[in-house]
Amino acid sequence: QVQLVESGGGLVQPGGSLRLSCAVSRSIASFTSIAWFRQAPGKQREFVAIRYPDNSINYKDSVKGRFTVSGDNAKNTLTLQMNGLKSEDTALYTCRAVVSAGEAYWGQGTQVTVSS
Repeated sequence: QVQLVESGGGLVQPGGSLRLSCAVSRSIASFTSIAWFRQAPGKQREFVAIRYPDNSINYKDSVKGRFTVSGDNAKNTLTLQMNGLKSEDTALYTCRAVVSAGEAYWGQGTQVTVSS
């Protein structure tokens, strides 16, 4: 069983920054991928960024240049640094890890609200 716990969400003004963390119950290097998703009220969940074991990372186009994913293998943590936040970034941010057998594990999420 894999457990993921997100933290770091909150209320921030437009243009501000937040740093989200996803603490995982085992080495993040053991997953075929580990990713951030988000879901805004009334909308479908959408992909934000994904990290692979070789440390390659892909981002949703609208967050490129503003969001940065980093992984700490020693701390079993995936971090999402979000700068230049916009109101449209308001959402519940959730971490997902996929194991080699294809099964996906999700955290409960952390709420990010961008508002003046």
